[in-house]
Amino acid sequence: MAEGHSRPRGWTDRLGGVLALAGGAVLLGVALLTCWSVVQRWLTSRPVPGDFELVSLGSGVAVLGFLAWGTARRASIVVDTFTGWLPRRAAGALDAFWMLVWAAAAALLAERLFQGARETLRSGTTTMVLGFPTWWAVGFGALAFAAVALAALAWVPRLGRGEG
Repeated sequence: MAEGHSRPRGWTDRLGGVLALAGGAVLLGVALLTCWSVVQRWLTSRPVPGDFELVSLGSGVAVLGFLAWGTARRASIVVDTFTGWLPRRAAGALDAFWMLVWAAAAALLAERLFQGARETLRSGTTTMVLGFPTWWAVGFGALAFAAVALAALAWVPRLGRGEG
């Protein structure tokens, strides 16, 4: 981020923070479950039933929880090999364009995940071992990508003015 310029703040920034905290909490839960399952397997030769299902769902939810936070802070990898020589305003316009593309891609993913959550809920899809419903994880993905799209859109005007 350029000196003297701060990230866009507001409810989208707070939503990204809440989702990141939720993702972190789920990630901590997944780590504890994994430890518990390993210890139980060592002591009893039997893991926690369905541990791999819960770790899989939890890991996906955790990763999705961090996307909006990273976007709100522009914490993703930025490669400016070809734009470092451009004037600040031109580089900002190019960054704004790509942030808009990211917002559109995230919005499309959010919409598709929302449809997937509806279909998963309607069909009653569950995990194989525990029979745990999966619609909520897909729905969380939809919420996370919607928050990413909003966070990216908050950056577009600033980047277009060369602030960022």
